[in-house]
Amino acid sequence: MKLKYIIKTLLVAFVFTSCSKDSDSNEITTAKPDEINNFVWKAMNSWYYWQPNVADLSDSKIASATTYANFINGKTPDALFYSLLYQRGTVDRFSWIENSNEVVYASKIAEVEKSGGFSYGIYPKDVSSINMVALINYIVPGSPAALAGLKRGDVITKINGSQLTLSNYGQLDNSQITVTLASSVQFTSSSLVTTDKVATVTLTKADIDENPVAYYEKKVYGGKNIGYLVYNGFKSDYNDELNAAFAKMQSDGINELVLDLRYNGGGSLETAVALAQMINGSFTNKPYAYLDFNDKHNDEDGYENFSDKVRIFNLVDNEPTFQREESVNSLALTKIYALVSFQTASASELTIQCLKKYINVTTIGEETTGKFVGSNTLYDSPVYDYTSYANRSTKHKWQLQPITFSYYNKDKDANPTNIAPDYEINPYSVFLNLVEFGNVKDPCLKKALELITGQTMRTTGKNVDASFFRTGNLAAFNPTNTAKGLYIEDFKSRKK
Repeated sequence: MKLKYIIKTLLVAFVFTSCSKDSDSNEITTAKPDEINNFVWKAMNSWYYWQPNVADLSDSKIASATTYANFINGKTPDALFYSLLYQRGTVDRFSWIENSNEVVYASKIAEVEKSGGFSYGIYPKDVSSINMVALINYIVPGSPAALAGLKRGDVITKINGSQLTLSNYGQLDNSQITVTLASSVQFTSSSLVTTDKVATVTLTKADIDENPVAYYEKKVYGGKNIGYLVYNGFKSDYNDELNAAFAKMQSDGINELVLDLRYNGGGSLETAVALAQMINGSFTNKPYAYLDFNDKHNDEDGYENFSDKVRIFNLVDNEPTFQREESVNSLALTKIYALVSFQTASASELTIQCLKKYINVTTIGEETTGKFVGSNTLYDSPVYDYTSYANRSTKHKWQLQPITFSYYNKDKDANPTNIAPDYEINPYSVFLNLVEFGNVKDPCLKKALELITGQTMRTTGKNVDASFFRTGNLAAFNPTNTAKGLYIEDFKSRKK
């Protein structure tokens, strides 16, 4: 395991106040734009994908210096930013701003982040969708959750002594929490019923740089060497570990691959392109994904091509910093089986949509998030059109992660609302069968192995009749859909 750079983050409260002006006309005409808000507006005016659709981002806003200053002043940077989003929550569900002094849950920049070390999905207990439970997807080794004894498949019913609900489930991301676990889970004709354990579990967040290459196992059935790889995030500071996993699969003679992307919310575009090369490797220099920016940056439009090299990064000041290149380890596979869920998003969806233009990709699980857009981090570096981290202003630590492009496969086909699985698995069936990674009781893994071998896998897994729950309703209650996104690493170096 390579040495990681661990950054301690401090929570600092910033209070932004606007100067209270008298009605004196001379003072109004000499109004100065707030420095940070000026960065927020001008960076968004330049790069935001939907800039032409937002009247408050029109170039005409800066025609009058006084009108412009009066418009942007008197707001906190985050309030200004979110006011500029295009149909926030419906069309734009994914842009955010952060002050990097603060612990921000949804940050791409937080390669090291404060975390309890557990991934979860939120599920309604009945059709009213008020009372919820949290199903633990997996535990990060060595994390506070692991040390507390939590495990994959545990069900959280209460947070700090209160029933988990639509209103309070966000508290699961607080710095310190106490959770109650279910001792039993069963289904009636209209609801999910839990019985609580008496003891509770207390967790305090710690600094974690999670290895997204979470699990690998070689399975042998019917003469087939099947690789099962759980990949939970496209993190460029772990490109070497991902490449090493494929080297291991090469030495294991893997000729079938089950790629588990159920909990992968996306990440680095560069890593996504490298993963595709690792899977096949026969299409070096051919177009993989097409990126479309707004009209102010048409020169950035273009293809990301397959490459036989992968760049390796380490973290410096919690920012992925280029170290070296490695040759990609490729399996030369012509088909894969991808496990997906309502938490599968962005770079994971790109992998499916773009790779299937070259090889057969069979999807198993649930409908995906439907995030076919991406971003590049914007810093207060106006001379470099807000894309330079090294040349950013050091007077503050605000930075933006707005949507700046949409992506398409090599043929520029229109994207669907989301990716519907080829083989659907009832999401509630996992409640009684979410065992440790690699166990064939897992309904999604079981189905993949059956498709590969053509044989029925006999297990003791339990069936769940929960037809009253609709998969399409679940994504609205999933707090991790926007956790990663798709972003461009080292933006300027990608220009051809």
